[in-house]
Amino acid sequence: MSSPSTPAAVPASAVEPKRGRPGYDQRQVLDIAVAAFIEHGYDATSMGVLAARLGLSKSAIYHHFPSKGDLLRLALDEALTALEGVLTAPEAVHGRAADRLAFVLRGAVMVLVNNISYVTLLLRVHGNTDVERDALARRRAFDRSVTALVIEARDEGSLRSDIDPRIVTRLLFGMINSIVEWYRPGGPESTEQLADDILAVALDGLRMPTANHVGDLHG
Repeated sequence: MSSPSTPAAVPASAVEPKRGRPGYDQRQVLDIAVAAFIEHGYDATSMGVLAARLGLSKSAIYHHFPSKGDLLRLALDEALTALEGVLTAPEAVHGRAADRLAFVLRGAVMVLVNNISYVTLLLRVHGNTDVERDALARRRAFDRSVTALVIEARDEGSLRSDIDPRIVTRLLFGMINSIVEWYRPGGPESTEQLADDILAVALDGLRMPTANHVGDLHG
């Protein structure tokens, strides 16, 4: 199977920087809030905790964001919008299903690494609030789209047919999502090489053994 092209960059944030109190703009407040949510848990992070970490009054935070829930909503939307953008790229829509699946998996790796704090927060959502439940619903929809690609690739003869596609999707994203636990940006392996390694491990174990594929491996 030919290697898909690297997904087009997804906009870094839907939040436009807006200057407010000295020292911080809206984006910086959101970044620091995300770090606090990851460290302490969303429920345990009060606006008072955020104010102390920022060295601002709570009213200064409210200047940027009406509530803690708005901080969470924007952070989760950033991660989800980036992932959803991979699914709508032309390379994810046209061509062989196996190639489209590879493109989506590569794109998911790129999104995770480029938005690692925001995706980490998404992966730790429990569904305790409406904002979290909405995010989980969007994440499940993303997973269903990937499962549909796995089914298409299986039906075209590119992937093994003896494994439940839902299990395949869970295993693939179990591996991809584990990146947040150990990957450190700026290390010896580039994001592109990391994506290549994951695709090699994931898809070489799923592809149907064919003469062409064996030739690719040994030639």
